[in-house]
Amino acid sequence: MAERLRFSAAAAYRHLRQVDPVVGRLIEEHGPYRPRPAMDHYESLLRTVMFQQLNGRAASAIQERWMGLYGGRYPTPSELLATTDEAFRAVGVSRQKSGYLRDIAERMLSGALDFRRLDEMSDEAIVEQVTAVKGLGEWSAHMFLMFQLGRPDVLPIGDFGVRNGMRLAYGLREMPSPARAREIGAPWEPYRSVGAWYMWRATEGITEYVSDTEPEATPAG
Repeated sequence: MAERLRFSAAAAYRHLRQVDPVVGRLIEEHGPYRPRPAMDHYESLLRTVMFQQLNGRAASAIQERWMGLYGGRYPTPSELLATTDEAFRAVGVSRQKSGYLRDIAERMLSGALDFRRLDEMSDEAIVEQVTAVKGLGEWSAHMFLMFQLGRPDVLPIGDFGVRNGMRLAYGLREMPSPARAREIGAPWEPYRSVGAWYMWRATEGITEYVSDTEPEATPAG
């Protein structure tokens, strides 16, 4: 994965070891930062919607049936918009989710979702663009920044797995609040994405984590 990182992992490790011995121990225990591979940006948002409110196995099964409507691949925006409600329901996609999927497709066709300028955009501007999509909130935007764009300084304080990792790693009696999680992660800047990834590793290994501020789930890298 190192070849796709847009920042120096070695610099991140040095900084995190310096400012936070807890993260330093996690780096030694779990090895290099290995975020999950990026995919097509448009397809990644479709996948995010498909995995909302479902565990990974159930979501994968529905997604496979849904992609079967298009020959086993993600649909183009035009193909998606031409899909009937009946076809969505037949493969297990709810009316609500089909509406979210259509909103992504419509925004792609209208240019409201424009991935051509992402490298020039700030994290805040990208969050604003992603959260304008129906059904996608701040957590989705943070995952997009971390895993699609490889941004180094994202701290998804709405993610249960990150906060649970903090509870375990720092021996806290209770789950830290989002505000407390922000405080814990503050020293990691400008590599808070890497620190957050090691909080996931501090739990039960690489598994699925769920945001508690937004009804969605996706495998965390």
